[in-house]
Parts: sequence; structure tokens; C-alpha cells
Amino acid sequence: MINKDSCILVVGHNDIIENSLWQHFKAQGYTKIFSSSAIGLNPTIQPSVYDFFQKHRPEYVFLASTRSGGIEANQKFAAEFIYHNLESQNNIVYASWKFGVKKLLFFAGSCVYPKECPQPIKEESLLTGPLEKTSEPYSIAKIAGIKLCQTFKKQYGLNTVVMIPSTIYGPGSDVDLETAHVIGALIGKFVRAVAENQKEVVVWGTGEPRREFLYVDDFVDACLFLMAKYDGEEMVNVGCGTDVAIKELAETIGKISGFNGQIVFDKTKPNGTMKKLIDNSRITQLGWRPKVALKDGIASTYQWYKSQIK
Repeated sequence: MINKDSCILVVGHNDIIENSLWQHFKAQGYTKIFSSSAIGLNPTIQPSVYDFFQKHRPEYVFLASTRSGGIEANQKFAAEFIYHNLESQNNIVYASWKFGVKKLLFFAGSCVYPKECPQPIKEESLLTGPLEKTSEPYSIAKIAGIKLCQTFKKQYGLNTVVMIPSTIYGPGSDVDLETAHVIGALIGKFVRAVAENQKEVVVWGTGEPRREFLYVDDFVDACLFLMAKYDGEEMVNVGCGTDVAIKELAETIGKISGFNGQIVFDKTKPNGTMKKLIDNSRITQLGWRPKVALKDGIASTYQWYKSQIK
């Protein structure tokens, strides 16, 4: 269990993962909680990482992506995605071992699994086939991070746990069309369409791919659960257990936003993997369950976004 006076470091890129964890610990009265973005710590710079660890001696580390995004961002910033994540992972994991961190929770993503594999995807499917090309550089970086954590655990005894969450969404989601994941991007599009009285909203792909989403509060709850109750070497999938077609997702967001125009699917744009539902039985057997239904989560995210642009 993480004590209120424990030193905690959350590494990310000012995204929903980093911010949601930082906000949770601050709200609960933790006194030594650091966010890499908030303190200006660049995890790709090894001396800076070592200086921070030597000075503050973090006991618990949450290591998220330092660059990530949806299909468009993966295509535009592939070099940045692989470089920043590889460098950050190497520096943070090594420093965690060197300076005696008690436990490190590493976040990968369902894109680490092969493009074609049995559904729902079990943890054992890792490295059993080719990756989805649109996110391959990022996925390779995250796979390297998984193996880095597992080998440091096995060889040096560093207490690392690898979590594979489905796509996280909720208040704090990225809604920038160039970088956002699908829910954030769609909410941004529909809010603009309603505000500007647009007649149509264009959605990438055919609308047929299916995706699984995890509400941010459930994500934070799962992180705390794994930090408290799991020390195994095996990866742990964390998802809601169901998926939804992008077409249905767009229609749901359209209704919530009050959009009355036409939803157009641009079939010249890539779909990505057609189906990506992870098997969450390992964590549910340990006793964790998600609580927030997709429609409720989307409604909360929409209301949060509306409140941000007033």
C-alpha cells in the first residue's frame, strides 16, 4: 500500500494518464507526488533523470508514454514516438533500479499485440505475429519497455508490473484532431460541427473497426489495485470487456452532442486494426471490475469538454 508520505513519480506527456494519476494523489492528500510534465523533467535526458532520483528518491513510479496518439499522430510523428518512449523507458527503469524504487507500474497499450490474433486478446499473444503498420514504431517501443521491465524484475529483482490498458478516455482527453485518440477526436469534431452549424462530420475509415475503451476513473482504480495487490511477472490486460464499432461510437457521440447533420466515413483513410478487444480475465480473477458504462463515460467527457470551451 502506498502511504500518504510516500514519494511518487508519474511520468507522461501531460496527457490523461499522467494528469489523472497526479490529480488523484493530490486530491487524496499525498504530499510527495511529482508529475514529470509539471516539474519539467525530460525523461529522455539521463543526467536529469538521475539527478531527480538521487534528490527525491521516489518509492513508487508510474511510467506512461512520453509520446502517443491516434492513427494520424502515429503516421506523422513515428520517429518521435519510438525515440522518446525508448529513451524515457530506458532511463526511468534503470534509475528505478539504481536508486531503490519499491515498485514501478509500466503502461503499454493493446497495439503491442499482433494485428491478427484470436479475440479477445490474451496476454500470451504478445510477439506471436506482425504488428499493425500504422502504429508499428510506437508499438515496438512499448514492447521493448515490457521486456525491459520483465528482465529487470527477473535479473535484478526490481518490482515491476506491466499493465496493458485498452484506450483510456474521459475528462482530460486529448481533443486535438492531429494527436487525439478516437473518442477525443470525435468529441472535438462534433462539438465544432454543432457550434459552426456544419452539415456533416467526416470520420476516418469505414466505421467498421471495433475498439474497446476504459474510462479514466476505472483506469486509476485499476492502477491502485495492481500497485496494492499484484507483483507477478506476467502482463495484465485492463479493459471493460466489451467493444464497439467506430460507426456506432460516432453515432452515439453525435446524439449526445445534438448534431443533426450527416456522418460521412472517409474510406480513403486507414482503419487500423479491425478488432482489438483484450481479455481482462487475469485482473478480474484477482478481484477488480470496471464500473463506468461507455455511454455514461462519453456523456461525462462531452460535458467536461463543453465546460472547457465556454
